[in-house]
Amino acid sequence: ALFLALSVVWLLSDLAFAKHAGITRHYKFDIKMQSVTRLCQTKNIVTVNGQFPGPRIIAREGDRLLIKVVNHVKYNVTIHWHGIRQIRSGWADGPAYVTQCPIQTGQSYVYNFTLTGQRGTLFWHAHISWLRATLYGPIVILPKKHASYPFPHPYKEVPIVFGEWWKADTETIINQAMATGGAPNISDAFTINGLPGPSYNCSAKDTFKLKVKAGKTYLLRLVNAALNDELFFRVANHTLTVVEADAVYVKPFKTDIVLITPGQTTNVLLRAKSKTPSAKFAMSARPYATGPATFDNTTTIGILEYEKSASASKSNHKNLPLLKAKLPQFNDSSYAMKFQRKFRSLATAKFPAKVPKNVDRRFFFTVGLGILPCSKNQTCQGPNNTRPAAAVNNVSFVQPNIALLQAHFFNKSKGVYTTNFPTNPPFKFNYTGTPPKNIMLSSGTKVVALPFNISVELVMQDTSILGAESHPLHLHGFNFFVLGQGVGNFDPKKDPAKFNLVDPAERNTVGVPAGGWVAIRFLADNPGVWFMHCHLEVHTSWGLKMAWVVNDGKGRKQKLPPPPADLPKC
Repeated sequence: ALFLALSVVWLLSDLAFAKHAGITRHYKFDIKMQSVTRLCQTKNIVTVNGQFPGPRIIAREGDRLLIKVVNHVKYNVTIHWHGIRQIRSGWADGPAYVTQCPIQTGQSYVYNFTLTGQRGTLFWHAHISWLRATLYGPIVILPKKHASYPFPHPYKEVPIVFGEWWKADTETIINQAMATGGAPNISDAFTINGLPGPSYNCSAKDTFKLKVKAGKTYLLRLVNAALNDELFFRVANHTLTVVEADAVYVKPFKTDIVLITPGQTTNVLLRAKSKTPSAKFAMSARPYATGPATFDNTTTIGILEYEKSASASKSNHKNLPLLKAKLPQFNDSSYAMKFQRKFRSLATAKFPAKVPKNVDRRFFFTVGLGILPCSKNQTCQGPNNTRPAAAVNNVSFVQPNIALLQAHFFNKSKGVYTTNFPTNPPFKFNYTGTPPKNIMLSSGTKVVALPFNISVELVMQDTSILGAESHPLHLHGFNFFVLGQGVGNFDPKKDPAKFNLVDPAERNTVGVPAGGWVAIRFLADNPGVWFMHCHLEVHTSWGLKMAWVVNDGKGRKQKLPPPPADLPKC
């Protein structure tokens, strides 16, 4: 009871301090199993504090967060604070075997970081195996006290977190797939704030409902926390205004449909109709899928309901018709490309777009699928005992046994990783045309080493090996500017002339278009080891990942501090 009372006092004092810039906020995440029923089936899932989805983290720009994660489950666990810059706090970034060894059963770790120069919606999720299927929740970073939004202040703010649900145990699914060399089973449902909605078997009671008042404006904080699917989202008969993406304000634009890849966040304003309509409205999400593989072709539906006006009687509110939301074809890649091009930075004096004008290092990465031979004592489902795999520049990443960041910091990289990650693909071919005969990948733990503060331009090119497919690529530790994108093979002579260097979108996750390319730039101003990977979890499992090692600069503020004492051991 005393502890409870102290916790309440602590919380109240925290809230009182919140008026002032840069307070410290404490959270405790107990990782524990919880029995949850969806689609008429009950299963035990890994949760934070028994909640699904997990708790919302709310803070202000400039605040420091101390989040104690205690592992009470049989699995190794890490948590990643997706999109947080982690300036000189790489030890708190969270990807397993990249910046830390996992938190083992019965152990704990305090993630300690400051929210510097960011405001908006991000999210946290597990970053080991497939545990993020149920371990995720939103991060809301409010502007500094007395700072306003660069758009009309909403009446209310609502997190809308998309997830993906399997009836079976997700750890079993990925472990079996890796053992047999087959593709993992697809999900059974998508969810909005953990609820599948009325289009699924016996799930009408498990439907997210958003009640709105006529004439009011709502800020919907959209997060795609699904494992393997990009999603189209639409609210029937309502137009949305996009105002922010990946916790960076954008030039507002109107749209009926939002496309959001796993790892992306998008803030939209929804203006309720001025008069209470005699209908309810579907808020629907379903996949944008471009690859050759099967996918979960189902739709999750939430319901937008208007609060009754005084004149409307109670009896007829129940029987209001539900208006459906029409979504694009599942493989409408031209819509996807057009939508992605609408994002532009504000590029104002207050919110500048600091695009690196000169480029110190250029990289060209192919991203896509291929095959690898199976291990000696393994029988795989692919031709000639091969298994599907994924790679960047033909290198399928092999996870090390100790964390890359520790190996880097203590100069013990020998036998852990090499710094010879290829700058260009090992051989040229018609990337989006007929695939080469040999589609065997190489594998290894290779990284790119960068001096501090150099500017990097990276072109990522999809390949048609095993089918062209859109890949949402996420870079840890940085935001990058999306200079341009196109269909087909990147042309280094003609395409750079079309790059937007004035107000390009600034993001942490970008879709490499199916059968196309995207060009980005970032400044390597954050010392540490930074993971870059496809945010489709199946592709990450197959090796579509690599890391950038950014070396220390000369000044004290340009160096990575030593690790905290409680950093988990492997």
